[in-house]
Amino acid sequence: MLRLIAATVAALLVIFPALVRAQEPVDLLLVLAADVSRSVDANKFQLQRNGYAAAITSPRVLEAIKSGPHGRIGITFVEWSGVGNQKVIVDWTAIGDMASAQDFSAHIVESQRPFADRTSISSGIDFAMAQLEHAPFSATRRTIDVSGDGTNNSGREVTSARDDAVGKGVTVNGLVILSETPLSWNADHTHPPGGLANYYRNNVAGGPGSFVMVAENFESFGQAIINKLVAEIAATPALRTRALAKR
Repeated sequence: MLRLIAATVAALLVIFPALVRAQEPVDLLLVLAADVSRSVDANKFQLQRNGYAAAITSPRVLEAIKSGPHGRIGITFVEWSGVGNQKVIVDWTAIGDMASAQDFSAHIVESQRPFADRTSISSGIDFAMAQLEHAPFSATRRTIDVSGDGTNNSGREVTSARDDAVGKGVTVNGLVILSETPLSWNADHTHPPGGLANYYRNNVAGGPGSFVMVAENFESFGQAIINKLVAEIAATPALRTRALAKR
């Protein structure tokens, strides 16, 4: 009888892995949502991809992950552009050590660019929310990490998407990537009145402990995303405070 029970359990683990994973607790569910709209040229796109890939394997980020009670987080990487143009680049993964971080990182850099059209931050947030609803892990904290270089110019109002997410207990943080020169075809997109950082603070970020960090250019994106990930992931106030002080 015991052998039969053991064989049945083993078969279920093979046939229904998602059901088993759904019971796995993690300290944080994190959606990395990256802008790949047409204002992000090929060089900027590659710098952004490489920045995320390097950040997730940073010793500082891994230290923050291990600071939690479970010592691991659930994370997925998506890219977004205009309405209807969102894609999961790396599906939900549990990261708790260097090996799992490196595997996640490798999948980021090897995928092809999916889109390059308008900028629908609202659709990106909505898509990220859909991923959170179907995450195969459980966590008390849920965060959407939005990075971008321009304002919402497609889809519904970004504040509506942000408010819907916050209303469901999700924190939305922003990483603003400043452009050195305005776009010739739409200067206000990357350089809105009051600055893009303030735009993100007023329209994108929301929820308990939400914040916006700024990368002065795409070259500094890598360090900015490390600081942002540490602040989002850290379970100890000291780690979070140090990361936020560097924004």
